[in-house]
Amino acid sequence: MIFSLTRHQLIGQQGERTAERYLLEQGLRLVTRNYRCQSGEIDLIMRDGDTLVFVEVRQRKSSDYGSPLETVSVAKQRKILSASQHYLQSEKISSRQAMRFDVVGVIHDGKQARIDWVRNAF
Repeated sequence: MIFSLTRHQLIGQQGERTAERYLLEQGLRLVTRNYRCQSGEIDLIMRDGDTLVFVEVRQRKSSDYGSPLETVSVAKQRKILSASQHYLQSEKISSRQAMRFDVVGVIHDGKQARIDWVRNAF
């Protein structure tokens, strides 16, 4: 079966790749991208030194209607937390593992990208 991505999904992937490149430039290391389970999805899982970092990426074309960071609802945070617990269990990672939840907002107007990175967002 061949699946094609919608325009919205392609834009989302572009934002995730932009955020990933930015975080790699900041010294983080990629563990996995687009981790999916029944509980939800985590866009990027990275390492910052010994800390495991779960990253939610949000992209918009402009900030006319607010920052992409503002779009991470409490419900979305719960899904990310639940998916992160699933990841930790499936990978047999100790509950003592240092971890944090970051959000990266990408505003991409077609020419250039502006990136806002919030560590320990929730």
